[in-house]
Amino acid sequence: MAGADIDVVIRQTAKQQNKTILAAIKARRDHFAGLAAKAKDAGTKERYKQAAKDVMEQGTAAARRLQMSADNAADSFARSMRMANDAFIAKTAAEAAKAAEKPAVTKAPKPAKKAAKSKKPVAPKAKKKKKS
Repeated sequence: MAGADIDVVIRQTAKQQNKTILAAIKARRDHFAGLAAKAKDAGTKERYKQAAKDVMEQGTAAARRLQMSADNAADSFARSMRMANDAFIAKTAAEAAKAAEKPAVTKAPKPAKKAAKSKKPVAPKAKKKKKS
């Protein structure tokens, strides 16, 4: 998925997770349906059937909430990337306009500095002797 938009990756990952969750929910529902089929009395059978219905209802609601959350995250990411791109474009356009309206001003060359003194070692001056 190199080069893919991250919001697309978020949606695809959520879709895969949603399928996995729904498969687990259906397996749990089938477990309770099997227990209901094996139940000896009517009360137990009804309780297992109701558990199977509740598992399916609550599980699909949870999966739907997870999918909605992933969609919101993907939308938010895509929106923030668009806003960042628009801000960058506006900034570069403003800089280009500013550069276009400013006349090209060249600075006068600075006068050359005095030539640096040479770094040759200087012999010490001989001391004058005092006349007495």
